[in-house]
Amino acid sequence: MLHLLPLVSSYRYEGDEVNMTLAKTEAKLLHEKISKKAYNDDDLIRILATRSKAQINATLNHYKNEFGKDINKDLKADPKDEFLALLRATVKCLIRPEKYFEKIVRLAINKRGTDEGALTRVVATRAEVDLKIIADEYQRRNSVPLERAIAKDTTGDYEKMLLALLGHDDA
Repeated sequence: MLHLLPLVSSYRYEGDEVNMTLAKTEAKLLHEKISKKAYNDDDLIRILATRSKAQINATLNHYKNEFGKDINKDLKADPKDEFLALLRATVKCLIRPEKYFEKIVRLAINKRGTDEGALTRVVATRAEVDLKIIADEYQRRNSVPLERAIAKDTTGDYEKMLLALLGHDDA
């Protein structure tokens, strides 16, 4: 687990510039490490932890074009491996965070009893970042507005707080 600490704590450049030579080189390096099952290799972690979203997307697109599969398919070598599951989640979150967080919200709501920790974490941490995009993705994927799903699954002050974070003044 300590190897994943850089993924959440490192400085990540946020610019839109892409170095295609670097993308090609790092796609090959990622493929080499994954092929050798060196999932916790420092280079693999460094690439995922420090590259901008634009650079990661270029690298992962080149990975798919060059090697014929999405990187997450190659990271499913052992579906029960928790470390690989975290790497797949990291890649999903880097590429399409709205889809990743929509899934977390959907899983928190669509089961017997609400996973309040997961629901609160997503709504509270994404409120000022991209919660509107996540709500749009939730509605696209589930054919129901996120605020309606939350109102149906929660009550009282907890419901009011979540709806207020979603931007509903009457909450």
